[in-house]
Amino acid sequence: EALKEYVKANPQVDGFPEGNKQFFEMYWSPSQLKARSHANVLAAGAWVNKLWDASEDDVVDLDHCMSYADRFRIRQPSPNKWGHHSPHVDGAATERWEDPTLRSTFTDIFNGNWKNYNPWAISGRLSATTDLYRRPNQTSIFRTWQGWLAMSDTGPGEGTIRFFPDLVLANTYIMLRPFFKPVNPDLTDEALLEPSNWVFDTSDPSIPGIQVSAEGNFSGVRPGNATHPHLKLDEAIVSVPRVKPGDMVFWHCDVIHSVEDMHTGPTDSSVMYIGATPLSPHNVRYLVGHRENFLKRIPPPDFPQGNGLGESQFVGHGQESDMTPEGLVAMGLRAFTAKEGATRGAREAVKDANAILGLA
Repeated sequence: EALKEYVKANPQVDGFPEGNKQFFEMYWSPSQLKARSHANVLAAGAWVNKLWDASEDDVVDLDHCMSYADRFRIRQPSPNKWGHHSPHVDGAATERWEDPTLRSTFTDIFNGNWKNYNPWAISGRLSATTDLYRRPNQTSIFRTWQGWLAMSDTGPGEGTIRFFPDLVLANTYIMLRPFFKPVNPDLTDEALLEPSNWVFDTSDPSIPGIQVSAEGNFSGVRPGNATHPHLKLDEAIVSVPRVKPGDMVFWHCDVIHSVEDMHTGPTDSSVMYIGATPLSPHNVRYLVGHRENFLKRIPPPDFPQGNGLGESQFVGHGQESDMTPEGLVAMGLRAFTAKEGATRGAREAVKDANAILGLA
């Protein structure tokens, strides 16, 4: 309700759909600052961080989750299709193939050992570049997990999120797909999928699933039936179970996901986007600008800047006092401290973070 009041007090906010905004370009409301800094939210992020495989010397502290401001949606029931957030993968587009560090995380796939591929190996992710072209809405940091905090009671068929449940298979197919083409693309159904209809071909530099806008910006990967038919997304992608306010949903940064086109539920389907962002030098360099933009109440660096004023002129925007002590640390406004028993790499990550933030 507080978010609805914040929107009502600031109707000039950017958002969509036009004429009936339900997805809002807002980052610094009191509600968002309170949620991101809540001890349980930070603890949940740290817990899922530690599902990744990190060595003693990997310079990352999985016990800390940095603040990474994102937006929220309050979606109303409707007989009309949503038309946004079709199946896609966040956290890099062409960079998956172009950036040598990020590409190295898929080495087993390219070497033909895809069954040995470990999507949880963190080493190659920590310094990878996921935003070579500084596109709007392209995450430049490494999030172990994307996620959201439920603000409503929402189940399947009510505008919730959907996932392709096999991460290894999806990553393998997506990464190898640019190197194959169908002999006869006009075939349909099972005939199109036959191995004999596909040949190895490196003559085409395009990457299936990368979409280019009229302005020349591109986004992706957005797999679909036409570009990635073997995934059978219409059959394979599944909705998450019912959630209640306060529940969190996390998904691996490479997971194919989408939002249900139809919302036939009785009430709004509302979420606040909060992922898990571990402490690492690469991520902390982003946090410097993120902190600065918070103090100015303008959008975070990874997001569209609009008219440049952001929420600085908004009525009732959030303050430092809306954050917990743990949240002030996550925002880079207070120094990080290594936990007892931290690895060598985690202790180094904390030391580097405080130096980068000017808090040493």
